[in-house]
Amino acid sequence: MGLDAGGNQREGGVRPRGVPQAPHESQRTMTPTADTPSRDPHSRPRLALVTGASSGIGRAFALRLGANGFDLIVVGRRGERLEQLVGELPNVTVRPVVADLGGDAGVQAVADLCGREPLTLLVNNAGVAHYMPFVDLPADKASELLHVKVVAPTMLARAAAGGMVARGDGAIINVAGMLAFSGPAPLERLPLRRAVYTAALAHIVALSQALHEELKAQGVRVQALCPGVVATEFHERQGLDLSAVPRMSADDVVTASLRGLALGEVVCAPGVEDAGLLDAVSQADLAAFSGQAVGLATRYR
Repeated sequence: MGLDAGGNQREGGVRPRGVPQAPHESQRTMTPTADTPSRDPHSRPRLALVTGASSGIGRAFALRLGANGFDLIVVGRRGERLEQLVGELPNVTVRPVVADLGGDAGVQAVADLCGREPLTLLVNNAGVAHYMPFVDLPADKASELLHVKVVAPTMLARAAAGGMVARGDGAIINVAGMLAFSGPAPLERLPLRRAVYTAALAHIVALSQALHEELKAQGVRVQALCPGVVATEFHERQGLDLSAVPRMSADDVVTASLRGLALGEVVCAPGVEDAGLLDAVSQADLAAFSGQAVGLATRYR
């Protein structure tokens, strides 16, 4: 069983309303459907926790999943925005949780919640950027960025994974971005300086890939979602005006993520037409890893 592009459960399996077992290689080419399948009325309700749910991609995830029958725990810093989701999704249970994932206390509180609740799906979406040169980045802003994009996704996934493994199903979507692949880009090509943010997104991709391999045999699927520039409030909060830049909608990002999950994609890049490029990156990483030896490389002698 699986989720289609609408967040609906795909048929098959003994738990028809849960997130699917990890697919075999032969299943990765299946074509997902956006149609709503029939559901077992006696099955356990699905529960998703979405961070950064007050706006942008997180809000789009909450609305899509709620519209398709998921009960929700929505986490964010703006309580009034979270309360709006309660009113917009009257047919499911929506629990707003105001928390700041930029510090240890907020991360621990939400991690505890992930450990207690029988989550079907965890969406680690909360984000903050603080674009600026590395030497100018204040320590408190660097710490906040690392908590939101490194510590929180890691600790929330750790807290949720145990229950998912015990139940034999579940999925974790970690929202990163295409900047995760931009480390080697020269300043002439990518003039905005954001070393810590880029490194944080690369952590999310590597974490998701390694965690997927670790948990897939136990029915838990993990995805790194890597959108490009998206039409949300995110860049405005960084003081950047991208209104003239072509941007993908948050709804399209969510569609790609859920469809990619059904396809078995571990790295989902909604704006990359040639999926072979992503495979080439992974193969290059593995080739470099496999190319090491115990002897000193000739170029260093």
